[in-house]
Amino acid sequence: MSKPRKQIHLAAHFPGVNNTTVWSDPRAGSHIEFGSFAHFARTAERAKFDFLFLAEGLRLREQGGRIHDLDVVGRPDTFTVLAALAAVTERIGLTGTINSTFNEPYEVARQFASLDHLSGGRSAWNVVTSWDAFTGENFRRGGFLPQEERYSRAREFLATAGGLFDSWHGDEILADRATGAFLRDARAGSFVHKGHHFDIHGQFNVPRGPQGRPVVFQAGDSEEGREFAAADADAIFSRHSTFEAGRAFYRDVKGRLSKYGRGQDELLILPAATFVLGDSDAEAAELAREVRRQQVSGATAIKHLEFVWNRDLSAYDPDGPLPDVDPDPGEHTVARGRAQVRMYRDPLATAREWRELAAANGWSIRDLVIETGNRQFFVGSPSTVAAGIDDFVQADAADGFILVPHVTPGGLDVFADTVVPLLQERGVFRADYEGTTLRDHLGLAHPDARTPAERAAS
Repeated sequence: MSKPRKQIHLAAHFPGVNNTTVWSDPRAGSHIEFGSFAHFARTAERAKFDFLFLAEGLRLREQGGRIHDLDVVGRPDTFTVLAALAAVTERIGLTGTINSTFNEPYEVARQFASLDHLSGGRSAWNVVTSWDAFTGENFRRGGFLPQEERYSRAREFLATAGGLFDSWHGDEILADRATGAFLRDARAGSFVHKGHHFDIHGQFNVPRGPQGRPVVFQAGDSEEGREFAAADADAIFSRHSTFEAGRAFYRDVKGRLSKYGRGQDELLILPAATFVLGDSDAEAAELAREVRRQQVSGATAIKHLEFVWNRDLSAYDPDGPLPDVDPDPGEHTVARGRAQVRMYRDPLATAREWRELAAANGWSIRDLVIETGNRQFFVGSPSTVAAGIDDFVQADAADGFILVPHVTPGGLDVFADTVVPLLQERGVFRADYEGTTLRDHLGLAHPDARTPAERAAS
């Protein structure tokens, strides 16, 4: 007996200005005006996506002490944007990235509980940590935490916020006009937390939201990140872009769930995915090549090479050969705040590999960056892309995808109009929302704040 076909989860990421977007494209709009966010969110909702996702940047990144042109816009405040979007959408989930290194549990819990009420149960929290002192300079504490401390703080941060969400059970508001009694229990919202990172107590001032708790996402591929997701997250973002790497990641993370008493369906794995669509596979492939050259200008290619070489390469011709000088493996980095610098653990070995590739293929610096950088995940006609997405999910290489168009805000429209109907015809994607909350869309249970004894007594 064949197993039933899995339902695909789809989400949309508004990327802002970075190396994925082609802001110079004539079709591109503002990356900070509300109209762009509203257009993007409404398109995702029209296509019946699970949620919209916003990343977060707490400091503009630098290269050689100067702001790189791909990061000058930064990102507007996440909660402000999501609260505004709650007013112009009805069903789409609203996911925000909020940092656990430089915020406080009470404030973040209050903001997410408020968003859950304002949106009718559509809020989600992507829990992230910060790894660099550069970002920490914007905050009173300054500095940064080593990796083991970052995840220790993140786990306690999430547990503390969970206690705040659960300090209201959901049945405390009586609002009896005849007697004038508003609460059944004057202790509603009471909490106490004493731990290594936080020592707080009081009464939480936002009643329990429609979802109980916001959906929790986690983005991280380290050993600590995988364990954190398996223990506490509802979904994890994955950067694995090949079929076999995706299946390996899927098996690894899902295999960790049982020791935390969780089932396979209690954690969704959702890789980010770019796409290029054309009337035919050949046309899409040609468009993808054009997009990559738009994404990687000569100046951008030099900046990317500096991630590895860790030295100023502005004198080099991006259409010329790779530098003959070796990378500087020192602790100081010319690319402050950029996560990419952590990807190259052995810059000398990476430089040797890249020189060999460039020599074998006749590549310039720009060619190398284009060919070795992030490529479009799904390229082809709508039918080819629909089949590719379905194959990934049915083979347990993912539970769905977070789509990142290279043009915003309108780059999602063609996917919604051409690929989504084909997935619906295959019977693997919803024709309409069946519930009202994000937990409904994702097939996740609504948590009960009460203890077993309290539930038995009710």
